[in-house]
Amino acid sequence: MKASSWRVLKAVGAMTLPLVVGVDGSEAGFWAADWAAHEAALHGLPLRIVHASLWERYEGPVFTQSAEVPSEHALAQDIVGRAASRARQRNPDVKITVDIVPEDAEAALLREARRAAAVVTGCRGRGPITGALLGSVSRSLATHASSPVVVVRGTPDNRQGVNGRIVVGVGGAATSTAAMLFAFREAEARRCPLDAVHAWRRPAHKPLAHPLFAGDPAHHYEDQAAALLDDALRAPERDHPDVVVHRVTAEGPAHHVLLMHSATADLLVLGAPRHHGPLALPLGRVANAALLHADCPVVVVPQRAAAS
Repeated sequence: MKASSWRVLKAVGAMTLPLVVGVDGSEAGFWAADWAAHEAALHGLPLRIVHASLWERYEGPVFTQSAEVPSEHALAQDIVGRAASRARQRNPDVKITVDIVPEDAEAALLREARRAAAVVTGCRGRGPITGALLGSVSRSLATHASSPVVVVRGTPDNRQGVNGRIVVGVGGAATSTAAMLFAFREAEARRCPLDAVHAWRRPAHKPLAHPLFAGDPAHHYEDQAAALLDDALRAPERDHPDVVVHRVTAEGPAHHVLLMHSATADLLVLGAPRHHGPLALPLGRVANAALLHADCPVVVVPQRAAAS
């Protein structure tokens, strides 16, 4: 049996790292936990449910001799307890652990990402303010996390995998290699087709007459896009011969093209560049648009820059 995408990306020796999901008590957070539990079951991974709370910093530690439990701590316990109960009911074979950490969500989940197969979050919080904060956390994770980051969004059908289809965005080498490998491994584990999508555009200004453009210029740019896609797919198709791949080249802005394809997908896979060291590039327009508007869960896979 071939190793899963999570297991290949994040295994240390004989130890399998957990799939980590951050929950905040919102319905979207519980949807993320449901999705993560199913994914953990699919890949045979343990599931770690984390709630980041600052209750200890404000109320101090809970002493065992005290019969009273601080209300913030009781709320945190209820949140992780509900998430774990839902996960166990749906996936009884998954090994589940829970933790409440006295930190803000961004710091806690970035630290969790260092020893996680992936980190999963919801797409919004419990209200207008927490919703904005959760969006900020998801964006920060997608920009800085050392592991893949999944933001669970979309309709129930998209979240529950009824489409039987994964989409991977294929751009330049700086953002595509790790994402492509991840997408192939995920499609292999799910036994579903993979749509490899590359968007192309004509130059803003029409070029001067040139022998290459004796025919339709658009046809030339489309051929270039198809050649780029063939090059990107050559190695992963060789390594994963059982995955059915559909090549898609489409004219238009990449974020528009990928958002359109997300409507009938179970997962949209994107790459994001990373630098060695503390610096990181901001997320590009495509990843930002996907995290905000995709109709299915989105996974952002870090692509390490080659050493100079």
